[in-house]
Amino acid sequence: MVTSKVSSTLPAEKLSIDEQIVPFKGCSRLRTYNPKKPKKWGYKIFVLSDIDGLIYNFKIYTGSINPVPGQPDVKASGNIVLKLLQPIPRGVWHKVYFDNWFNSPLLHVALWKQGFCSLGTVRLNRVSGCSMPSDTQMKQSGRGTSVIQVAEMDDVELRVVKWHDNRGVTLLSNFAALEPQNTVKRWDSKRKKRIDIVCPSIVMIYNKFMGGVDLLDSLLPLYRISLRSKKWYHKLLWHFMDMLLIQAWLLYIRDFDLTDAPRKAKLPLLMFKLEVANCLLQKGKSIGTKRGRPSVDVEELYKEKAKRGPTVKIPAKPIRTDKYDHFPDFGEKKGRCKNPG
Repeated sequence: MVTSKVSSTLPAEKLSIDEQIVPFKGCSRLRTYNPKKPKKWGYKIFVLSDIDGLIYNFKIYTGSINPVPGQPDVKASGNIVLKLLQPIPRGVWHKVYFDNWFNSPLLHVALWKQGFCSLGTVRLNRVSGCSMPSDTQMKQSGRGTSVIQVAEMDDVELRVVKWHDNRGVTLLSNFAALEPQNTVKRWDSKRKKRIDIVCPSIVMIYNKFMGGVDLLDSLLPLYRISLRSKKWYHKLLWHFMDMLLIQAWLLYIRDFDLTDAPRKAKLPLLMFKLEVANCLLQKGKSIGTKRGRPSVDVEELYKEKAKRGPTVKIPAKPIRTDKYDHFPDFGEKKGRCKNPG
């Protein structure tokens, strides 16, 4: 159900694939451990998103990765990429970015034949027959040095580029290359100032469009649902609820930016989640369309009433019109009526 909802959004041109960790230290066979990660214990989820953090598909890691039916077997890590890209239309030439855990020449060939451009960092031991200079040799040539090798595999042209910054970075792509080269600012510890160094186009493209999942990971911990439970699946349930709320907020921000509304009217993530929670708690049956003469615009009357002075907060419109639990509240403290007029 969750995957069908996120897959229904029209996909962007630039897509990135990365892993996501749901923090969890309880007992579960799905729990993974990686001492090199900031979140060492937890559930691993592979995510397909765009540069803004919008998710289009995801897959929970269960310990076994099987080939996708009807598609070539490109090893375990590559099969995840093909699995995540299943809901994306073929032949539109979406650009897909991923890191060296997923990358291999077989994957790039399979993606190109299905109508995808792809780019990612790569481990040289996965590219057979490709000899690149060592980091020590490139360091002698100075920062900004780059080397490229081009080869053809199954009628698909692949480019391997190694660029030296503080250390060597190797990338593999079926569409990007060295040119056009640009300059980037880097800190020089010897000169104690920022200097310009040459940067290949393939590195600039990767750095620009690879961070969609990382952006989502930075939003999830801000107001995470934190409820203690002995059930292992509750942690995943809360995570998916947080993830869908952030998806809704990102879509709201995207649509809001297309309007002429003032920026101060934009709801931040916390207020958006509170508004959704308030509506869900009080939501009942929605009112149908009435026949006859249209009634007075209540929204305009509420705006006029708000100018007269502070009153109790007016409920959201979906709650006011749901015909549910609208009873008078008797109290000893004198207050102003919410109704207009």
